[in-house]
Amino acid sequence: MKEVLKNYSGIILLLLGITIGSIIGIIAPDIVYYIKPLGDIFLNLLFVSVVPLVFFAVSNSIASLEQQSKFGKIMVTMAFTFLFFILTAAVFTICVVYVFPVSGVSGSNEIIEEAANNDSWGNRIVGFFTVGEFTQLFSRQNMLALLIFAFMTGFSARKAGEKGSVFRSFIASGYEVMKELLLLIMKIAPIGLGAYFAYQVATLGPQLFGFYAKPLGLYYIAGVVYFLVFFSLYAFMAKGQNGVKSFWTNAIYPTLTALSTCSSFATMPANLQAASKIGIPSQISNIVIPIGTTLHKNGSSMSSIIKIYVAFLIIGRDFFDPMNLLLALGITVFVSIVAGGIPNGGYIGEMLMISVYKLPQEAIPAVMIIGTLVDPLATVLNAVGQLVASMFVSRFVKV
Repeated sequence: MKEVLKNYSGIILLLLGITIGSIIGIIAPDIVYYIKPLGDIFLNLLFVSVVPLVFFAVSNSIASLEQQSKFGKIMVTMAFTFLFFILTAAVFTICVVYVFPVSGVSGSNEIIEEAANNDSWGNRIVGFFTVGEFTQLFSRQNMLALLIFAFMTGFSARKAGEKGSVFRSFIASGYEVMKELLLLIMKIAPIGLGAYFAYQVATLGPQLFGFYAKPLGLYYIAGVVYFLVFFSLYAFMAKGQNGVKSFWTNAIYPTLTALSTCSSFATMPANLQAASKIGIPSQISNIVIPIGTTLHKNGSSMSSIIKIYVAFLIIGRDFFDPMNLLLALGITVFVSIVAGGIPNGGYIGEMLMISVYKLPQEAIPAVMIIGTLVDPLATVLNAVGQLVASMFVSRFVKV
């Protein structure tokens, strides 16, 4: 019993904090605004630490790879894995809405105060991949640019040979320091996540039973099925029955973290810790998980299909037209890449979707409201998907 309590004390405390927070959010919603700063403080500490962790983890993994061929094989396998998972989630959701169609959905007059990004496509592309100042790299809003810079840094450190040995040691040391810092911050996770979860329940809970109950219910049911069935299938394909058992044993902590924070970035430390316990080589998990947090999102893929489907219902267009379905799959892959790993970070992707389909103005509030309300489960699918993806990649790449 003592051994069980020792091994699961972190999860038990986290569950306790979330449970207390949920109860407070339900029975005393007026006080959640007073305790929410505790959650904000925790998340801010986590975000500040995650950004340098991404840099050190990715650059150290690339710099420490013994063979150049291993790096290329990891990248190719990872790219195919991400694309396969995203498209599988999208096709599964299309099948769900076809078999269980939603009716009685109409436009909403609720105003969502989110401004669309009016930059040109050229500026958007430049902004996705690069930044204008070195200091802007270390912002979670520019994670793709940071990942590219970390790749280049790790590759350059490898290419420098003996002259770069001191810098490679610095990168490895920085990674170990940032891991310890994150473990220290996670000590206050039960309090911080409990406070944030209380806010989520108090603010979003009542809306779940209102106008959007049908499409939301469909998403949450399909999402839970995908989470349990497909993630188990991926884990089985990676490591057989032992892989399924190991995955679900260690996926509890990342799942609870993602559910509480609605942030894939905040879940990254828990994912890296779980990957280590599963036995995934650090050279793989330290590349797949940080990159996947930005580029690989099962939950965003499913929510993109649901949002397009509901928008088509509102304006009376046929979602199941072959051309619309093909375009939906293409948009879904792109939105899964564009959507940020921060709470409610998919608004830019939603606006891109609306502009591609040339949807009328009355469809915009519905798309944004659904995007907000599905965020908790979408984040779980996005974040925990990185863990099972790293297992999948390790199946085909031996380091």
